[in-house]
Amino acid sequence: MSPASLLRERVEKAAAVLRKRSPLRPRVAVILGTGLGRLAGEIREPTRVPYADVPGLVAPTVETHAGEVVLGSLAGLPAVCFQGRLHFYEGHSLEQITFPVRVARELGAEILVVSGASGGMNPQHDRGDLLLIEDHVNFMGVNPLIGPNDEALGPRFPDMAAPYDRDLLARLERIAIAEGIRAHRGVYVAVAGPNLETRAEYRLLRAIGADVVGMSVVPEVLVGVHAGLRVVGLAVITDLCLPDALKPAKIEEIIEVANAAEPKMTRLVSRLCGELAQR
Repeated sequence: MSPASLLRERVEKAAAVLRKRSPLRPRVAVILGTGLGRLAGEIREPTRVPYADVPGLVAPTVETHAGEVVLGSLAGLPAVCFQGRLHFYEGHSLEQITFPVRVARELGAEILVVSGASGGMNPQHDRGDLLLIEDHVNFMGVNPLIGPNDEALGPRFPDMAAPYDRDLLARLERIAIAEGIRAHRGVYVAVAGPNLETRAEYRLLRAIGADVVGMSVVPEVLVGVHAGLRVVGLAVITDLCLPDALKPAKIEEIIEVANAAEPKMTRLVSRLCGELAQR
């Protein structure tokens, strides 16, 4: 059996385990990264399944990320939430990192919501602001779609003209305005990490058009588009990365800003799901 077929088999096996725990067929899948970790608390009639119980899912090692699949209703919309994501800098393979996206698609999900923490490089943005991702740059040096391709999972050459769904992006923008939440459209650049960037690197990343920089999101988005999902992405700006005024980052402060922004992200995604549930 080819590696691509083996991946499909592992995806089907993981989905079968979750179906035994819950008959729910999700419409939306949410990767609960930094900024959305508490969204799982908004799930009604939840079924919680530890990652350890699902073959193929790997528990995250980052302190602020739980390792649990939560299935239920989010603002009236059937949802599957992966509470805790993996990062490339932890030493995980890109297949492991993006495996939840494959499983969500197998369960029936049509929409993928991703979130993450980011460093702000646009001087017009501030700590605690949200970024609605309208495009990205993959500067990680790797791609989860490299290798044999299984057409049953997605096309060999997925188009990336608009990886982030424009209708969902516009909806989020309208919701943010209605809620009085400071949110900007912008470009996310993904790097491998785990170190933060040098002044010269920030200048380079800003020069190529990026507004924020982070160490996640893009692998899941690439696989989401490959799988035919409509994707929407959000990032919380946890620290300012302005080369001429750069100060050493403190992880404790980054986590504090991310936690403070969580209610805003939760409101945006919950209201988006509420709107979609009425369609």
